[in-house]
Amino acid sequence: MTVRPFVPYPDKRLRTPAEPVAAVTETVRMVWDDMVETMDAMPGYGLAAPQIGIGLRLAVVDCSDKRGQAVKMANPEVLHASIQMRRHEEASPNLPGVSATIERPRAVTVRFLNEAGVVEDRDFVGLWATSVQHQIDHLNGKMYVDHLSPVRRKMLVARAEKLRKRG
Repeated sequence: MTVRPFVPYPDKRLRTPAEPVAAVTETVRMVWDDMVETMDAMPGYGLAAPQIGIGLRLAVVDCSDKRGQAVKMANPEVLHASIQMRRHEEASPNLPGVSATIERPRAVTVRFLNEAGVVEDRDFVGLWATSVQHQIDHLNGKMYVDHLSPVRRKMLVARAEKLRKRG
């Protein structure tokens, strides 16, 4: 397993929708393993393949207290989202040093190919739901800053750019 480098914002790969995964292969499993190691090294609650420059619809999420409970997903899609919303401070290693409070559905039902290559429908609630939705955004070429007003987004990106230049 390898900790992979993050694609820096505004790299176009972060804005390009990822390609569907045809089947869960040994290569996909190796990418997932690298993604989990990279996520744990951040540390963070989730990671989508485009964040490390891989244009496939692969994501991992682990919001457990003790870690080691990562859910590995290929081609995740939200089937149902709750009406009740939840606010959470979100960030991204692709745009380091900044964060913003984003409001998303509190619970979602997601369909994906699991590690065994079987279609699974799973309910996620709270932080798990937030992280899964955040990762699916990445797979669709979106980032959490896209949920902000244009003025707020511009300010946040400018602040991140200042931090990056300082080194």
